[in-house]
Amino acid sequence: MEPALPLDHNHQLSLKEFPYLIRWRDDCCKRCGRCTAVCPVKAIVPAVKVRRIVQSESPIPTPTAVRKIVHVIEQVPDIERYCTGCGTCTLVCPNDAIEPEYNPVNKFLHFKNRGGEGYRRGGRRNDPAVSTLDRLKFTRISMLTDPALDAGRHEFRVRTLLGRILPPEELPIVVTDGTLGVDTTSDTFVPPVREIFPIMIGSMSVGALSPPMWEGLAMGVAYLNEVENLPVVMCTGEGGVPPRLLKSRFLKYMVLQIASGYFGWDEIIHAIPHMVEDPAAIEIKYGQGAKPGDGGLLMAQKVMKLIASIRGVPQFVDLASPPTHQTKYSIEEAVAKMIQSMSMAWGFRVPVYPKISGTKTARAVLNNLARNPYAAALSIDGEDGGTGAAYNVSIDKMGHPIASNLRECYLDLVRQGKQNELPLIAAGGIAKKGNLAANAAALIMLGASAVSIGKYMMQAAANCFGDEYNRCNICNTGKCPRGITTQDPKLFRRLDPDKVAERVVEIFKAANVELKKIFAPMGRSTELPIGMSDGLSVDDKAIAERLEISYAC
Repeated sequence: MEPALPLDHNHQLSLKEFPYLIRWRDDCCKRCGRCTAVCPVKAIVPAVKVRRIVQSESPIPTPTAVRKIVHVIEQVPDIERYCTGCGTCTLVCPNDAIEPEYNPVNKFLHFKNRGGEGYRRGGRRNDPAVSTLDRLKFTRISMLTDPALDAGRHEFRVRTLLGRILPPEELPIVVTDGTLGVDTTSDTFVPPVREIFPIMIGSMSVGALSPPMWEGLAMGVAYLNEVENLPVVMCTGEGGVPPRLLKSRFLKYMVLQIASGYFGWDEIIHAIPHMVEDPAAIEIKYGQGAKPGDGGLLMAQKVMKLIASIRGVPQFVDLASPPTHQTKYSIEEAVAKMIQSMSMAWGFRVPVYPKISGTKTARAVLNNLARNPYAAALSIDGEDGGTGAAYNVSIDKMGHPIASNLRECYLDLVRQGKQNELPLIAAGGIAKKGNLAANAAALIMLGASAVSIGKYMMQAAANCFGDEYNRCNICNTGKCPRGITTQDPKLFRRLDPDKVAERVVEIFKAANVELKKIFAPMGRSTELPIGMSDGLSVDDKAIAERLEISYAC
C-alpha cells in the first residue's frame, strides 16, 4: 500500500513552524498584485485554486455544492523564502487585505540552519526584555537646598570632549603678567581634542547602508553642524567613503574607521595631501558588540559596482574582515603601532582611538591605553549593538552588556586617578526602546563621555521595519524592503535622502532638548555629569550593587 503521506511531503514544513504567518482576506483583496510585487523575499505568490463552494441561487434556497476556480494570495511553505514579517505588503495594500502576524509557537530556530551553514542575519539580538538602561531612573533632583535650573530658559552647553585630556600640572601653560599663555619652549605633547555633541552616529559603512541612506545621514550631520550649531560627528564604518567627501570641507564632521579588512584605505591615504580639512577622528575597529571575536562581513549580494569601486575589490564577492588586525600579534603591539601610525599620518592633529567589543577583557585594553599618550579614547560596543551581517549564535549568545562593562572600566580609571583624562565612548543597545536621551544620560552618569548610536538611526530616521522579534532583520541579504541596507537600485530608490536628513536633524534637536531636561534638575549646565552616579537609582538590588548606584523601590 502507498503510505498515507508521501515521503517527499514528509520532509516539508507546515506554515505553523514559520516565524510569521500571512493573514489574507479574500473578501477585501482586489487582486492588484502589489503585495507580491514588493515582497523582498518572495514569501507570497499569486495562485489559482479550485475550491468547493456551497451556494444557493434558485428561488427556493436549496444549498448546492459547486467547484470554482479562484485567484488567491498564498504563503510559500519554503524555509528559504520564509516571511520575515516586514509588513511591506500591508504598506502597499489599498484595502488592508493582507498582513503578517507573529507566530509565538514557531519552530524557526530548529530549521534556520540550511546547507550546513550557521544562520546569518542582520539587525539586533532577539531579546524583547527590558534592558538595564531602561530600568535606570534619575533620582537626584535639586530643589530647595540646591535650586534646579530652568531647562527652558537657562543657557546650556551640552558638549563633550573627544581626545585625551592632560592633567593641569602637565599642560604647557605659563602665566605672564597675570595672563595665561602657551609655553612654546616646552616639548610636552598636547593631544588633539575635539568638542562634540555627546551623542554620535556610530559606524555604518558605505556598503552596509545604501547610497541614499548614507548620504541622508551625512547631509543631516552637516546641517546640524553648520545651521543648528550642534557639533554632531558621524563614523564612516569600514570600507572607505565616497572620494569627493575626502576632499570636501565636510570631512571634519566624519570619524574615519579603519578595520582589519583595510577596505577603502588606499584611497584615504592617497587623499591625505589633498584634504582641505582633517577628519574629526580616526577609529580603529577591533571588534563589534553584536559579534565579539569576529570580523566584519559584507556579503556578496551587496558588493555591487559602486561599493566594489570604493573598496577596490571585484564585484559580487564576500568581503570578510579578519577577527583581528593580522599584522599584529598582541593587543599591546596593535594598540601602540596602529594608534601611533595613524597619528603620524595626520601629523598628530587628529584624535585616534580603538573600538572594541564589550567583554571581560575590556579592562585589559583600557589599562594599556591609559599608558599610551597618543590614545585619544576607548569605544566599547555592548552586546545589544546591531550588525549588518552576523551569525545568529553570535548576536544572541555572545558579548557583554554595555552598562556594567562601561561602569567597571570607568571605576578602573577612577582608581588610577585618570577618569578625567581618557574618554570612554559607550555603544550597543542605546535607545532600544526609543529612549535615546534617557539611555544616553544614564550611560554618561555611569562614566561615558559620549555615546554612539547606529540601529536607532535606521529605525528613527528611515523607518526600519526590524525589531527584536526577528522581524525583517534581513540587512545582510541586500533585500531590505525600505531601501536602507541594500545596493539594489530598485529597492534603494524607495528611500529619499532628503527625508532621512530631515529626520536626523529632528532626532538630535529633540535629544538636545531632552538632555537639558534631565541635567537641569541636577544643576548641570556647562559640563556633563560624567560619572555622577549618585544621580541614578534602580529597583533591582543586584543591578544596584553591580553598578554601584543606589537601590530605590
